Amino acid sequence: MIQVRELSKFYGKKAVVEKVSVNIQRGQITSFIGPNGAGKSTLLSMVSRLLDADTGEVLVDKDDVRKMKSNDFAKRVSILKQSNYMNVRLTVRELVSFGRFPHSRGRLNEEDIRIVDQAIEYMELGDLQDNYLDELSGGQRQRAFISMVIAQDTEYVLLDEPLNNLDMKHSVQIMKILRRLVDELGKTVVIVLHDINFASVYSDRIVALKNGRVIKDGPTEDIINSESLKEIYDMDIPIKQMSNCRICVYFNS
Repeated sequence: MIQVRELSKFYGKKAVVEKVSVNIQRGQITSFIGPNGAGKSTLLSMVSRLLDADTGEVLVDKDDVRKMKSNDFAKRVSILKQSNYMNVRLTVRELVSFGRFPHSRGRLNEEDIRIVDQAIEYMELGDLQDNYLDELSGGQRQRAFISMVIAQDTEYVLLDEPLNNLDMKHSVQIMKILRRLVDELGKTVVIVLHDINFASVYSDRIVALKNGRVIKDGPTEDIINSESLKEIYDMDIPIKQMSNCRICVYFNS
């Protein structure tokens, strides 16, 4: 379990995240949703140690993340940032192999190679594995970075808006893969999403933020209803039931 306790982040006097407490259960997809500026990405960055919190603490299986060695943390928690830039020219396979660094320290053994192959196959990148990243489309690059995170093979997988630059087909593909990571491999996935329908269809739990605070936290079916969504987004959003999925019809609200 990841326990977030009274976490806050200030820029000047403005609280971007303020006294947020939430428990992220193992073996589930937990989605962070909310309007722009709600603090979703900032919260995820503090959980992943990319950003220092001003107050509060984050515990991973009762261990304080601030006291963990970087390599030990990287074996337990992986993170895909919202924007990824690398100043070296890499092939897809080289990038994915970087995911094994906490385990191999740059010396890949047979098990590392097997996991890299599996991650590339998961993301259907076999035909592109020898291509350089700068030869790929934005969506293909995003899939390559997600493949690297999968290769890191951590218990906890944190993703900040991983559907950026992806078309509908590949967005669905990514969400199905994340669902498989949870259902088949027992991973714990935490994801920042803008599209509430992806959160509705694929999440086990939803944490909704607004103005830096958690205003809703619970099972998906408890959050995806018109009353809760009105409180989160200040919009009247009808809900339609389709094939056991709750679809939010916000396009003309």
